[in-house]
Amino acid sequence: MGPDFHRPKPPSAQTYLPAGAASKAAASEGSGAAEARDVQRLSPGAAIAGKWWQLFHSPALDEVVRAAIAGSPTLAAANATLAEAREEVTVARAGFLPRVSASAGAQHSGASGPAVLGGGGPNLYSVGLSASYSLDVFGGTRRLVEQQRALAELQRDQLAAAYLTLTGDVVDEVLTIVATRLEISTTEDLIVSDRKNLALTQREFDVGTAARSDVLTADSQLAADLTQLPALRKQLDQAYVELAVLAGRAPADWEAHAFDIRDLTLPREIPLSLPSQLVRQRPDVLAAEAQLHAASAAVGIAVAQEFPSITLSASLTRDALQGAALFHQFNTLWSAGGALAQPLFEGGALRAQARAARDGFKAEAATYQSVVLEALGQVADDLWALQHDAELMTVDRHSVDIASQALELEQKSYSVGTTNVLNLIDAERTYAQARLSFATAEVQQFEDTAGLLVALGGGWWKDGID
Repeated sequence: MGPDFHRPKPPSAQTYLPAGAASKAAASEGSGAAEARDVQRLSPGAAIAGKWWQLFHSPALDEVVRAAIAGSPTLAAANATLAEAREEVTVARAGFLPRVSASAGAQHSGASGPAVLGGGGPNLYSVGLSASYSLDVFGGTRRLVEQQRALAELQRDQLAAAYLTLTGDVVDEVLTIVATRLEISTTEDLIVSDRKNLALTQREFDVGTAARSDVLTADSQLAADLTQLPALRKQLDQAYVELAVLAGRAPADWEAHAFDIRDLTLPREIPLSLPSQLVRQRPDVLAAEAQLHAASAAVGIAVAQEFPSITLSASLTRDALQGAALFHQFNTLWSAGGALAQPLFEGGALRAQARAARDGFKAEAATYQSVVLEALGQVADDLWALQHDAELMTVDRHSVDIASQALELEQKSYSVGTTNVLNLIDAERTYAQARLSFATAEVQQFEDTAGLLVALGGGWWKDGID
């Protein structure tokens, strides 16, 4: 009874971005939007590596991700929940088999009173077997097994989602550490320049060649840069703590690698699954599909309850007045038969249950479509982000080149006495800020690349999650 489940059709679209929009992660070489060294190429239809984070070619990153996978209590809980769901499938499948039970008993009867002679009644001993079998004429049991299998698939998909989320979070925290350490290093360089600037301005004020406002301005700039350090150091320490928690370790027992941008290599070739592949590999989409399948089976379960249930039963019993006689002097009792039960009046409850199950199926179908659209949108967002990251990298690299040339000129001018030290310090500060902006854009490119790989499913199906 009920509908047979068919997997939803995959999207017919072959791309994620609108027609006429760029379909690459960055502008093609020669377009002028990004330099070739900032461009990442997409390989549509290519398979994602199982351990997707290894595309960054960082042994330290690979080590910390493996530690997180091995020690995560979240994954341990998801694995246990999956095992539980699979046992529920076995429980449901038991409905296909007859139930056989054994029984044994001993009974003594008697009475009291002046009219009773003999002081008591006989003993009665018995042993026997009984069996019953429910015929699955209308498929209620089969739909129940189907539902439990779908729920087990749901738990497997949720395990895959937990695995993918964990690995993505670990990579994100590592990139947070990288970005924060870059900001701290650059801020410390700025503070060095600020201190030089303040000392020189104070000296010029002391000899009467600078105004008091210049000293206050230099001091304010130093104070502003100094106030950034505590927040950055707090962010760095918290990132290390979060990394320890993700790895299933107490922060006091965890000592992570001091990650640096040089530890990572940006992938130049990025595998890009097609939309039709995406819906067959993203855990959240597969989980929504499993929920839809379970809702479909629930319709069959509800409808089957409106029809008769047929049960066959049989029993075989030995009775004797003495325990030892059960094996040579006994009476044999047996019975066999069948029973049919048909609901006649339930106050409309059964029909309402069937309608509710159909409504639940419609709700899950709408939820599935929503999850698919969100998945497609997330990949499209990441593709746009990578395209603009490449453009920003080109702009920031050009800014660093200009600031570097300007600093070089100021250094030469200062060495021959044609400029003052304040101009030199200002050029140093501009160069440091340009480097910070470039480093931030570089880390963002790593983050968006990781985000795209996670959005595509991360290749979890190749890592033995089943």
